[in-house]
Amino acid sequence: MRALPVKPAKFMVLFTLCILTPGIFSPRLSYAKGGGAGYGGGHAGGSSSSEQPAVQSSSENDQVSHSEDAKCFTDEVVDIPTRTGVTQRFLFLSPPDPKGAVILFAGGDGGLHISSNGTMAWGSGNFLVRSRQLFAENGLAVAVVDAPSDRGSLSGFRQTLEHAADIKAVIAWLKQRSDVPVWLVGTSRGTQSAAYIATQLVDKSGPDGVVLTSTILTDNTERPVPDMDLGRLKVPVLVVHHERDGCKHCDRVLLPRLMKKLNCAPCEELITFKGGRDEGDPCQAFAHHGFNGIEKEVVQRIAQWIKSTK
Repeated sequence: MRALPVKPAKFMVLFTLCILTPGIFSPRLSYAKGGGAGYGGGHAGGSSSSEQPAVQSSSENDQVSHSEDAKCFTDEVVDIPTRTGVTQRFLFLSPPDPKGAVILFAGGDGGLHISSNGTMAWGSGNFLVRSRQLFAENGLAVAVVDAPSDRGSLSGFRQTLEHAADIKAVIAWLKQRSDVPVWLVGTSRGTQSAAYIATQLVDKSGPDGVVLTSTILTDNTERPVPDMDLGRLKVPVLVVHHERDGCKHCDRVLLPRLMKKLNCAPCEELITFKGGRDEGDPCQAFAHHGFNGIEKEVVQRIAQWIKSTK
């Protein structure tokens, strides 16, 4: 597949994601009560001051364990030009010979506020964000996207042509970096980004597949995923859900409607999970909504599906 021309990206400061000690753990930000990554990254109305993370030592609730022989991949902060006068920032990490690439969309308001040294002002506890090392360990290049430079968040922006244009540039950058399939992976409100963008970028400039985790099935503020024009999808779609997801907008009884709408995709599958820990608000990232305690299993299944699906 021919990669689109992209202006040179600006690389920022690098920082190490994991600690090279036996029983590696990714350093995390610990959230105050009510904070974290609810709705996959924040409450539906966006983050409030009570949801801002305080820097503390890692706890059992906000760290993802890795095997002792797991490699440590480094986050690179990348800025690329997109629309006129706008840049898109993301964290990038990759194994030496990736078999695919994933663009990860956090939930909540999506405004990670990634700094030049790779730290985040918000959202580091989100399921996908805290599991990014696991995707790299499973042979995938990873881009964790922030809000673009002209916005502080993705609230009210996820289902716009401007958002699609920004991610189109990220897809092109990844394909130029490594000529591999690029998939969009969203969690909670991030599924509204991934699904919408895939319905808009239906030519070679678009993604090669979509993964929806903890999908927004109902919503009173923005269009839920099943209400989108999913018949436009031209790529495989994997739906991942916890059987006991307690978030009111992600009721598993509504999954059949979503899967029916995905019948036009060339390949679709629903994978559900059990187990793990259920802590805090049911729409937050350390409840079953965020696959707390089973991240490794979930990411491994997602990666296997991506690498085996043509």
